Amino acid sequence: MTDHARRRFLKVLAGSAGALVVGVAFAPADAATPPWPLPPDRLGDDYRDLGLFVRIDGSGDVLIGAREPETGTGCATAIARIIADELDADWQRVGVLPLGLATENRDGRLTWPYGHQLGGMGESVPAAWADLRQAGALARWLLLEAAARRFGIAADRLRSEAGQVIAPDGRRLGYGALAADAARIDPPEHPVPLKSPERYGLIGRPAGDADAHAIVTGTLRFASDTYWPETLVAVLARCPWPDGELAALDAAPALAVKGVVKVVPLKPDPHAAPGETPLAPAVAVIATDTWAALQGRDKLKPVWKPGPSGSEDSTALEQRALALLEDKTATGITVRNDGDVQAASKKAARRFEATYVLPWLAHATPEPMHCLVRLEKDRVTLLLPTQAPQQAFAVVQRLTGLRPEQIEIQVPRMGGGYGRRLEHDYLAEALLLARETAGKPLKLLWTRTDDLGHDYYRPGAAIKLAAVLDRKRNVIAWSQRTAGASSLAGRGVSEDRLWTSELSADQLPAGLVPHYRSDWYALQTAMPRGMQRGMPHLSQAFAVESFIDELAHQLKENPLDTRLRLLGEPRQIPLGDGRVLDTGRLRAVLVQAAERLGWKQNWLHSVNGLGLACWRIGDAYVAHALEVALEGETLRIVRAVCAVDVGRVINPTGLEGQVAGATLDALGTALNLAVTFKDGRIQQTTYRDYPLAGMAQLPREVEVIVVPGENRAPSGASFLAMPTAAPALANAVFRVSAVRVRRLPLMREFLRLL
Repeated sequence: MTDHARRRFLKVLAGSAGALVVGVAFAPADAATPPWPLPPDRLGDDYRDLGLFVRIDGSGDVLIGAREPETGTGCATAIARIIADELDADWQRVGVLPLGLATENRDGRLTWPYGHQLGGMGESVPAAWADLRQAGALARWLLLEAAARRFGIAADRLRSEAGQVIAPDGRRLGYGALAADAARIDPPEHPVPLKSPERYGLIGRPAGDADAHAIVTGTLRFASDTYWPETLVAVLARCPWPDGELAALDAAPALAVKGVVKVVPLKPDPHAAPGETPLAPAVAVIATDTWAALQGRDKLKPVWKPGPSGSEDSTALEQRALALLEDKTATGITVRNDGDVQAASKKAARRFEATYVLPWLAHATPEPMHCLVRLEKDRVTLLLPTQAPQQAFAVVQRLTGLRPEQIEIQVPRMGGGYGRRLEHDYLAEALLLARETAGKPLKLLWTRTDDLGHDYYRPGAAIKLAAVLDRKRNVIAWSQRTAGASSLAGRGVSEDRLWTSELSADQLPAGLVPHYRSDWYALQTAMPRGMQRGMPHLSQAFAVESFIDELAHQLKENPLDTRLRLLGEPRQIPLGDGRVLDTGRLRAVLVQAAERLGWKQNWLHSVNGLGLACWRIGDAYVAHALEVALEGETLRIVRAVCAVDVGRVINPTGLEGQVAGATLDALGTALNLAVTFKDGRIQQTTYRDYPLAGMAQLPREVEVIVVPGENRAPSGASFLAMPTAAPALANAVFRVSAVRVRRLPLMREFLRLL
C-alpha cells in the first residue's frame, strides 16, 4: 500500500477538547491541522477543517460527517449507519453532519479528499459501502487499543458494544472516556479488519431519518431559510427564449421602488456548457429584501427578441419523432443488435407492434432554485443546494478565478433534487450578480413560475416496438425504435453516445430475446434539456412493460404468465455493461408483488383492474402491482404494491420510504404532468397548469416488499421504483376500462379515449 493510499484510510486527528477524530482523507501525514472546513459550532473545539470523519467527544456523543448531498433520499442517514455499525456506536448518541465540498492541492493537482460527492444518481450508498466502513472500523480499533492500555489486557480480548468497550471480566469504559487517549494512538499500517455480516448491529435494522425530528418540528433550516447579515436579494426577469436577446429596457421604474439597489442585465456565455451559465438572458433586480426585489421586477418591462428557438413547437416536434419512426430510410444509431431481427420476422407466426409517446417534463422541486453567496476580493463562500458539489466548484472557479483554498461551498439539505440540481445555471447567475454587491452577501431567489418556465426539461420521446412470436407464443425477435432529443446534446458528449441519456443498451428484454435490435433517432431542438430522476429508464419502461401487457392480451393469457415465460428459468445473463441480468431475482420481485395483490385470484374476476410491471436498474430489481377502480370518469388507485431487491439493505425504513415516495412521484407524474411549448415559450407557469397529484388521486398506502439480498453489496434505490409505476398503472387501467393508454399524461389521454 502506498503512503497516499494508507492516508486515504487512516487519517486520525486529535481534537483540542479531548475528541477523537477519524477521517478518511488524503492529507499530509504531518499536517498540524486538516485542510477542510467543518462548522466550528458543531465541533466545539478549534478544528476548522476535517475530512470525512467520526468524532467522539468526552461525553460519548458521536458526530458523523455525511459527504453526499442529501436531497431527501435518506442517504445521509444510511451512510452514517454504515460507519456507526463498524464503530459499534450507540445510535441514540449519533449526530449526522452534512459536509461541504472539500478540495486539496496534492503535488499541484486538485483532488477531492471526501471522494464521491454526488447525490441523486442512485450511487451514494453503493459508493460508500466499501471505503466508509473503514472509517468506523478504524475508530473502533483505536478505542479498543486505548482501552487495552487502561485495562492492561490485549486489545483482541476486548469487545465493543453500543458505545462501550467491555473487558472479559465485565469492566466497561465508554467511548467518551477513551476518546482522548485513542486520539493519541498511531493508526495501524494497514486497513483494519471489517465486521462480518452476522455481527452487524445497525445495518439492516430500521431507523428514522437523522433529520426527521427537525423536519417535522420545523426547526431544520434549508438554504432558502438562511440569510447572512446585510444580505441583498436578487430576482430575475428572464427572456422566454434561451437564445433570445434583450431588445429594450427602462430600468427607472424598478429603481424607483424603495429598497431596490441595482438593475443588472445578464447574458449566457455562449462558450460555456449548458448548466454552467445562465440558461437565458435576464435582467436582475437587486434589493434590500425579497418584497422590494419582486416589486422592482414587476415594474420592469423588458422587451425580448426571440432567437432560433422562437419557432419551437412541442406538437410539431412530436410529429417529427413519429415520422422518423415510420421512415424506413431514416438514419439512426443502432444501440444494440443481437441476432437477425429481419430474418426472424420472416418466420413469424405472429407479429405485433405499437407506438408510445412520452411528454416533456419539468422537475418542479418543492424548493425552487436559489443560492446564497458572499464574494469578496480573495474569497467566496456559498450556501449552495447542489447535487453535484464538484461540478459546482468548476463553475465557481471559472467565474471567480479564485484558488481552491479560497472557495468554500457549504451544501445544506435540499428540498428535492430530481436531477435539477445537477445543473448550476442558478449558481452562475448568483456569482455574476455577486460582483455587483461590493462584498455584501447576495441571495438569488427563483419563483415557481421561474422554475417551471426555465428548466432543463426531460425531453419527450416516441417509441415504436415490434415483437415477433413463434407458434409456441415465445417472443423470438424484438425491435425497438426510439426518437427523441438527447439530454446530453451540447455537453461534450460525442454524437454516437447521445442516446445514453434516453435509453440503455441492456434494458429489458435485451438478453431474453434471441433476436433483438434497438435504434435511436435523434431530434434536433433548441429547447433546454437535462437529466431527471429515473432517466434513462422511465420512458422505455413505460413502453416496454405496456407492450408486454398488450402481447398478453393479444395472446389471451395472464400477463404474469407472459412475463414469466419471457424471463425463462432463473439464470444469470451477461450484459454489455459488465453486469448480469439475474432472471431469478427479477422473477422473485415480480411474483411477490403479484401475490401480495392477490393476482392469481383476482386478475380476471375482480371488478377492478390489476396491472403489473417489472424492471432492472443496475444490480437492483423492482416490480409494481396496482389495482385501480373506475367510478364514472374517475380513476381511483385502490392498492399499490412494490417489491424491490437491492441486495443488502442498510436502513429498511429509509428504503421503504424511498420506494413509497418514488411510487407516488411516478404515479403523479404519469397521471397529470406534461410540459408543452409553442413559439418557443413554455406554456406551463404554475401548479395550476402543471398539477401535482393530490391525495385523492393517489393510493392511501404503498405496500413495500423487500426481497432479502444479504449476500450481495447494496445497490442504489433512490429512483428504483420510478420506472414501473406508470406502466403498471396503464395496464391496470386497460383491465378495468378496455382503454389502452399509449400516451402520457394518462388522465388526459384516458379521458380522450374513454
